[in-house]
Amino acid sequence: MTAHDASSPDKDIVSLDAVALSRSIHAREISCVEVMNAYLAQIDRLNPVVNAIVAMRDRDALRALANERDAQLSKGESLGPLHGFPQAPKDILPVAGMVTTKGSPIYKGEISRVDAVIFERMRKAGAIFIGRTNSPEFGLGGHTYNPIYGTTRNAFDPSRSAGGSSGGAAVSVALNMLPCADGSDMMGSLRTPAAFNNVFGFRTTPGCVPYAPSDDVFFQQFSVAGPLARNISDLGLLLSVQAGFDARAPLSRRSDKPADFAHSLERDMRGTRIGWLGDLNKHLPMENGLMDVYASALRHFETAGCTVDAAEITFDLDRLWNAWLDLRSLTFSGTNASLYRNDATRNLLKPEAIWEIERGLKLSGEDVSRAVRDRAAWYQAINALFARFDYLVMPSAQVFPFDAALDWPHAIDGHAMDTYHRWMETVVPATMASLPALSVPAGFGLGGLPAGLQVIGPTQGDLGVLQIGLAYDRASGFSKARSPLLR
Repeated sequence: MTAHDASSPDKDIVSLDAVALSRSIHAREISCVEVMNAYLAQIDRLNPVVNAIVAMRDRDALRALANERDAQLSKGESLGPLHGFPQAPKDILPVAGMVTTKGSPIYKGEISRVDAVIFERMRKAGAIFIGRTNSPEFGLGGHTYNPIYGTTRNAFDPSRSAGGSSGGAAVSVALNMLPCADGSDMMGSLRTPAAFNNVFGFRTTPGCVPYAPSDDVFFQQFSVAGPLARNISDLGLLLSVQAGFDARAPLSRRSDKPADFAHSLERDMRGTRIGWLGDLNKHLPMENGLMDVYASALRHFETAGCTVDAAEITFDLDRLWNAWLDLRSLTFSGTNASLYRNDATRNLLKPEAIWEIERGLKLSGEDVSRAVRDRAAWYQAINALFARFDYLVMPSAQVFPFDAALDWPHAIDGHAMDTYHRWMETVVPATMASLPALSVPAGFGLGGLPAGLQVIGPTQGDLGVLQIGLAYDRASGFSKARSPLLR
């Protein structure tokens, strides 16, 4: 039997949507041991090509855990919707008993003692943690590579970047090595890899998914945790486990009804008003051919019954970018300045980390106050658009997946990028306004490389974003396209 034989029972299992997989496990149509064996076989076939899952756990121990899940079901006991699901938490937040390197040699081999809340919830819902998904060092940059585990490669073309920082997670989902996956997003870390690998990545509203433990729980306004999946129903299933208030994360929201993310996705979208932000009136350089892909994809919102009109924000976008630079550097330096001040650890930091820390340490109180005020003004400007539109749409990325050998794109369409992350500026508007943003597949360029669109909702409108995402997905069908590696 070949690795890609469509008649393979293993392939039948890993091809199931997460919702269908959960249903089949609970109906005892397939066992958790069969599920574990199928996913381990898929990982063995494809992970050597793309390097998405790292720090794999002992196979016999994983099969023993799967056998325990089967024993629980035989007694009528289910831990939850992820019962028996192989999962590989992103290598940024801690997982009890597993290595958490953050992609940095500083933390190589460091075993965590506690679970982040998101992983605690996934574990309690029945997930079995098989390893970690790869991330760039400290999650910095939109390209997944680090000195410990190497480079994660694109699911559709392994010579290309997987995006980042949740690149390992997105590729694992796209190649059926995981049924769904967690990720995190500060500057597009759920959205860029989703766009690069033709899957869905959801940057949730801060507070929707508790982000703890963390030393800065009262300043956790930029990095959020959320799900990646091959379709909206699967995304909602995982988010229903991840979301909800936790007292250890004081800014998490009590108002969420997590079950709604799994069970309330159907909604008639006729008459829904979509505002197309595009390239922000030529402010964002775009790789040649990308805007044509986006223009074609927009028509599927109309197929779903929506109206689509141009939207424009009269705001100084350089002011927004500069505020973002200051607040991002402030956040990163505040957490990691001690590594910079120690000669031994400073020598292990990548240049981008040193750049962020040095910028952050130079900021004055007045600088920070100005950035905060500029951010508030930006929120008011973009929020005003929701008087006219129900949702805003703009590109998830300004480039197609690029050469994996690069550190980052240094120019777009002849425009030089002045920082290591300027090529990702398109994801900043939603982050700086704390708005929920879903990256949805937008089709493919001439080279067969995927693209994605961001669907941005009003403040705390997470459920509505998933609902419009479902309508768009049914109209477009882009998410059904699979990697040539799966043929």
